[in-house]
Amino acid sequence: MKSKMSNFLNKIIILTILIIPNIVNADFFEDITDKIVDNPKRLSYGISVADINKNGKYEFIVTGFGYPNLALSYDNGTLINIANQNVFSDEFRKTIGVAACDVDKDGYEEIYFLNTDTYSGTKKYSDRLIDLEENKFLDMFEIEKNKEDLNLTAGRSVACVDRKGNGEYGLYVSNYGGPTRFYEIEDKKIKDKSVSLNLDKVTGGRAVVSGHILTDRSDIFAANERGANFLLKNNNGIFEDVAFDYRVDDVIQNGRGTALSDILYRGRLDIISGNWQGYHRAYALQDNQFKDIGNSKFDKPSRIRTIISADFDNDGYDEVFMNNIAEPNKLFRIKENGAFEEIILETGLEPDGFGTGAAVADIDGDGILELLVSRGESKEQALTLYKAKVDKQSKYLRIKPLNKFGAPARGATVTLLTNQRKHSKTIDAGSGYLCQMEPVAHYGIRKNEKNFKVEVKWTDGTKNLIKITSLNQTVTLKQK
Repeated sequence: MKSKMSNFLNKIIILTILIIPNIVNADFFEDITDKIVDNPKRLSYGISVADINKNGKYEFIVTGFGYPNLALSYDNGTLINIANQNVFSDEFRKTIGVAACDVDKDGYEEIYFLNTDTYSGTKKYSDRLIDLEENKFLDMFEIEKNKEDLNLTAGRSVACVDRKGNGEYGLYVSNYGGPTRFYEIEDKKIKDKSVSLNLDKVTGGRAVVSGHILTDRSDIFAANERGANFLLKNNNGIFEDVAFDYRVDDVIQNGRGTALSDILYRGRLDIISGNWQGYHRAYALQDNQFKDIGNSKFDKPSRIRTIISADFDNDGYDEVFMNNIAEPNKLFRIKENGAFEEIILETGLEPDGFGTGAAVADIDGDGILELLVSRGESKEQALTLYKAKVDKQSKYLRIKPLNKFGAPARGATVTLLTNQRKHSKTIDAGSGYLCQMEPVAHYGIRKNEKNFKVEVKWTDGTKNLIKITSLNQTVTLKQK
């Protein structure tokens, strides 16, 4: 009897020894918030990633709701705010949404700050469109000729749309309780083109994304509240809402965080859409309709805000980060055939966090993505910064497409072709819900993966295919 008991205890000890290291090393993220210099409690909302000062480096642009807008730049191991001009910082306007793209074809991305000083309907302060001239920021909406079509409706998100495929970006502004706006520069003047483009719909606008969803041009998916979602098919630069036909209207749900993602690793973009305290969707296009292929754990209702699809740990499979407000965040890995595998978080869980936005970028250039989470809304909180714990042997590849004018090709699609997968990623045009990711396609590399090629599908539908001969690099491709 003693011998049996002794053997049993020995087995328990061995199992404990084996299990303990796995528990210790199981934590997915590392908290690196201490790298942010001067990180007080504040009300923060949307985050974008862009090069604000034309120095070739990307910054995290963080909006403030009655607090300054920030531009966090990586410098010698830390993130420091380099926004020091009032028109950019703009602490007295209440900014929640942000997106960057080159609207005037000069190769530099202008920054659209969406201000919302009321919940719905008419607001007091208009939005800003920030440009940089001779190291000085200016608001293009403050130029007299551009004041005719100011957005004075409460809004949420903004996305960049190259509807004609020629590098002339427009700005889709998702408003709440008022008509959608679509701004373009025409005859050197900013004009709202929403009426002529069939976009001037009134709804509870929330999230909006743009990219190659249905056509070879930039289509738009808008997740709405208190009304149907929009799936806006690009027909030669004019848009047709086909959400009902493709079964993504989701009328009884209230849209929030949204992302374009190659859920099935088949070389095409599908839609991940979160619903506020409703069922989340993983829409994959099958037989000319989108079908929700998420499992019960992924679909489970939550107080969702931003959704991000990215390969945080460089294992070659995308994760989906679900930023919830006032309840724990969640993380899923997308395996083959669109199987969502939950990753149990410890660091980054933020059960008491009032998460309002999030964005990713390899801000320090080491080949691993950083995740910045903004918080606030009903309680001032500091920003948080995370990074996955990555195997030292892991490898990566980053593709940075630039359009004909030398600006990030927002809305282009990058596809990695190997012996194991055909994996597409969008160059994020915004907004996912208030936010916008870095304009780079980031791929972790799978075990035994080889024969690397990359195809870039530009916003005009043309394609370029290149062979990749070495990994652990960022490849910049310029549209011809």
